[in-house]
Amino acid sequence: MEVLKEKVEEEEEAEREEAAERGEKMMRPLETRREEPPMTQEMLRDLEKKLSEIEIIIPEQPLIVTKDSVDISKLPLSYRSNTLKEEHLLQVADNFARQYSHLCPDRVPLFLHPLNECQVPKFVSTTIRPTLMPYPELYNWDSCAQFVSDFLTMVPLPDPLQPPSHLYSSTTVLKQQKGNCFDFSTLLCSMLIGAGYDAYCVNGYGSQDLCQMDLTRDVCPLTMKHKEVVQEEEKVPPKKYAIKPPRDLSSRFEQEQNMKKQQEIKGEKEKQRKEEEQRLLELEKAKIDPLHGLRVHAWVLVLSGKREVPESFFIDPLTARSYSTQDDHFLGIESLWNHKNYWVNMQDCWNGCKDLVFDLGDPVRWEYLLLGTDKAQLAVAEEEEDGMNDDEDMENLGKEDEDKSFDMPPSWVEQIEISPEAFETRCPNGKKVIQYKRAKLEKWAPYLNSDGLVCRLTTYEDLECTETLEIKEWYQHREDMLELKHINKNTGLNVDYFKPGHPQALRVHSYKSMQPEMDRVMEFYETARVDGLIKREETPKTMTEYYQGRSDFLSYRHVDFGDRVKKLALNSAESNPRPMVKITERFSRNPTKPADEDVAERVFLILEERIQLRYHCRDDHITASKREFLRRTEVDSKGNKIIMTPDMCISFEVEPMEHTKKLLYQYEAMMKLKNEEKLSRHQAWESELEVLEILKLREEEEAAHALTISIYDTKRNEKSKEYREAMERVMHEEHLRQVEAQLDYLAPFLAQLPPGEKLTRWQAARVKDECLSDFKQRLIDKANLIQARFEKETQELQKKQQWYQENQVTLTPEDEDWYLSYCSQAMFRIRILEQRLNRHKELAPLKYLALEEKLHKDPRLVDFLKVFV
Repeated sequence: MEVLKEKVEEEEEAEREEAAERGEKMMRPLETRREEPPMTQEMLRDLEKKLSEIEIIIPEQPLIVTKDSVDISKLPLSYRSNTLKEEHLLQVADNFARQYSHLCPDRVPLFLHPLNECQVPKFVSTTIRPTLMPYPELYNWDSCAQFVSDFLTMVPLPDPLQPPSHLYSSTTVLKQQKGNCFDFSTLLCSMLIGAGYDAYCVNGYGSQDLCQMDLTRDVCPLTMKHKEVVQEEEKVPPKKYAIKPPRDLSSRFEQEQNMKKQQEIKGEKEKQRKEEEQRLLELEKAKIDPLHGLRVHAWVLVLSGKREVPESFFIDPLTARSYSTQDDHFLGIESLWNHKNYWVNMQDCWNGCKDLVFDLGDPVRWEYLLLGTDKAQLAVAEEEEDGMNDDEDMENLGKEDEDKSFDMPPSWVEQIEISPEAFETRCPNGKKVIQYKRAKLEKWAPYLNSDGLVCRLTTYEDLECTETLEIKEWYQHREDMLELKHINKNTGLNVDYFKPGHPQALRVHSYKSMQPEMDRVMEFYETARVDGLIKREETPKTMTEYYQGRSDFLSYRHVDFGDRVKKLALNSAESNPRPMVKITERFSRNPTKPADEDVAERVFLILEERIQLRYHCRDDHITASKREFLRRTEVDSKGNKIIMTPDMCISFEVEPMEHTKKLLYQYEAMMKLKNEEKLSRHQAWESELEVLEILKLREEEEAAHALTISIYDTKRNEKSKEYREAMERVMHEEHLRQVEAQLDYLAPFLAQLPPGEKLTRWQAARVKDECLSDFKQRLIDKANLIQARFEKETQELQKKQQWYQENQVTLTPEDEDWYLSYCSQAMFRIRILEQRLNRHKELAPLKYLALEEKLHKDPRLVDFLKVFV
């Protein structure tokens, strides 16, 4: 900081010397200037007086703004005062609280009307503002709870044994992006009611982990594996004439002894496993909380019925997790409320919330504040027998109820709004870290990381989270369509998952190394590929491909490679491919061909020069036809042409046919197979090249990790932003040229006179005075503008200083360097604005006198103003 101060002082001294030189130059013409008339001197003194009233204060010390400070001057009137109906409601609430404390002296005071951010008491039900958000993602309860949990930062209650004394509006909470559990619950309840749920804010008691948002003993939801539903295979009914299985001749005694040994081994392992689990449970067991059952907490209750909710449940707004109403984390309920009414729990909570009945229409279990509630009261069976026939009593009872009923006033909170930028950023400062049991979850805002990383889940083997087990990373807006990357630290296996749209139609890529000819598995989107490739498995010696939906019905290809022949000149895989030893291809059933002529499997034994064929089996047969060709060269060593012989084709046919025995048929089939062998070898070679191309492309994509930006995103799309700014600059320059061409300081004032008439002396003096007065006002406005910019720069500097003080512990050296650089630049701008204002105060009188002299010399006024001079 000392270096920064010295640098600022040097800049100030240099700027002061320049300002002094400019002042000397500007003051020289005044020595030869003639005396001004009394009116001019009076207006000049008035101008200097008004300019002297504009003062600025340079901040020397960092101005710290407290976290709870709220600028109430910009808040609406409903925040700063109560209406008559709200005052009446507060009186009703006070009366209800007095009766409640008299009837239940052992209960804690009710949480009815805490102070808001303007220190005005507001009833808790009026703080809820039901709002339906304009984002489809915030229409369901789970997405709403997740947004509230991510967007806000939890602030613990000042006193864990009492509700807070203040309950801020949801608009202020969203602006500050922090709050306690009551602020979380109020915001979430407002969003859920707006989305159509029957939601309530609950004031009660919770466990220590729940109140402190401690998830270190909870399993991360992302690590939970969904239970796979195993479909039981249907038992085929036994045939009437089935072959009996052979008799089991093994010894039953030996089988029993083996079973006993296996059970003993299994029991020993089970015992060791239970002992290990018990040991881990002892380590993970939480310490005894001395305030158990006394910690105040707020959460949200969602009752069944609306939005097809089958069963009532709790939502903890701090973690966005749902719980059963009988969960052990919730230890009791004092009261609950929504935007229409307030209910007090009259049930015993000795067993937590397990035995509570959430029938708000039952006045025995839930005491309501206002009579006009949407919850129907329970009907008493005796009323139907005694008083249902008396119409007059019913009318009187209805009138009494109308007199006692009181509607809840509308919410005093403004409409809850979440900007698209805030909805996209989610987390405070764009990042949030949550620690779970043996796991750590990190979240980032989109486009915050240059590689598109938005979420990372790190799982550990131990409770201290020192030995990493695996890492999962989620990405968004990647040009290579990368969606998820799974890294297993134990096995070294990396699995990349892609969304549709990759240039090579890649869906999943599993690998341990990006080097070619290593163990890897590639899965593809078959609908995006012409060849219908689904999966490709590669090892140093083999390559297996799976196909679907091909016109030639190929479904499987397996290639075995031999040792590569070493070449001194060329060592690349493209110029020196691996030699193929064996190619195995399998085909699906072609319904247009007979089964005896439809090839099911084809094997090319390249080194042995043999081709093996196996055909599909007919439905009424138990075996399939086979054929093997001995592929020899077409000419011998002397150049003589080799003739097809019967021993070159070995076949087994279930139903022999006459034409298949002919040598011509066998010769044509062998020649066709030779061509197909060349084609298969070429396709296998192309697959090898494609693997190399994919690996090269993946390396380039990982190095670049470019992100896609929508054309509708005007803030991030640099091309459209630069084009728009260039167009605005051109239009502004054109406008300035037009203004300069048409500039006439007397034109606005001469236009007020009748057209075509000649000026009189009185009119000329009036035009001159109006022009000077307008110029004087513009000089004052310019000074005010410089002061406003100065104040804006000062406020920005204060915000950065506050941010530095709040995050000083977690800042990196790069962040501290950036902060010091920003402070230096901000102080430089503040000093420049100060000098501009001082210079403006010095030059304003000179400009005023210059304009007056120019008006005296103007040809349109010179003849009329001679008398006044």
